Amino acid sequence: MSKQTVLGRVTQLAKANIHALLDQAEDPQKMLDQLIREYADNIGEAEEAVASTIGNLRLMEQDHQEDVAAAKEWGGKALAASRKADALRGAGRTAEADRFDGLAKVALGRQLQSEKEARTAEPVIAAQTEVVAKLRTGLDQMRAKLGELTAKRDELVARARSARARNTMTDAVRNIDVLDPTSELSRFEDKVRREEARALGKEELAASSLDAQFEELDALGDSAEIEARLAALKE
Repeated sequence: MSKQTVLGRVTQLAKANIHALLDQAEDPQKMLDQLIREYADNIGEAEEAVASTIGNLRLMEQDHQEDVAAAKEWGGKALAASRKADALRGAGRTAEADRFDGLAKVALGRQLQSEKEARTAEPVIAAQTEVVAKLRTGLDQMRAKLGELTAKRDELVARARSARARNTMTDAVRNIDVLDPTSELSRFEDKVRREEARALGKEELAASSLDAQFEELDALGDSAEIEARLAALKE
């Protein structure tokens, strides 16, 4: 996966509008579960690609440092060879002096080559460093988006469970509504009221019979009193 492809994919995923996706989903929880799986997979792939990109950048930086160090080293060798040539020439040893001047030129050529390679690598390293920074930012955004997705999924699951519990409770309360004339409790209450009414009727009937007996007894007492008074008058 090239760095351009990685950068484009990371940017696209990091900018994904979760709420718009959920609005279009028939089953938001299922949609979120799928998005979480896809995000986790994409983050894993992106992390590997970004790690590879960073590794390549570090290799380029090492090569650049080696080129800079090599240029400095070849410069030192050229200077040493040139001084040696000057010393030999001063001593009248022209042939040897020319040989060291030749070595100085070779060292200078190597120095020049190393400097060119270092300069060529610098803009590439700068561009790659910028790409890595963007990839790191994109990965951070993707991880944050994954956390947002997970939290949203957990919220929806909790809300769904709460809704189911509320519906179950509402159904249970409805089934035992004491004001519902069709409920078992209401029918039982009617039965109890009928039994209470029968008991009251029996009590009233019993009380009525007892009162009649006492009235009959009172009537007999009055009749005896009358007979007694009549007898007293005759005497």
